[in-house]
Amino acid sequence: MDANKVLDAKGLACPMPIVKTKKAIEELNSGEILEIHATDKGAKSDLAAWVKSGNHELIQDTEEDGVLKFWVKKG
Repeated sequence: MDANKVLDAKGLACPMPIVKTKKAIEELNSGEILEIHATDKGAKSDLAAWVKSGNHELIQDTEEDGVLKFWVKKG
């Protein structure tokens, strides 16, 4: 999936993946996609909740070799 920006949050513990995601998505225009890579297992539930509260859309999430990948469309 094509993303406008990729955020590497691997190795960061909660709440840093969300903090960095919030900052990165502010740099995008509405409708653009942010791809996030994280290794903190809590990021999955945290990110899902954050996306809903921010009126964004979680397009897809996968896990490859212990790395969680998320694609978020800015609302």
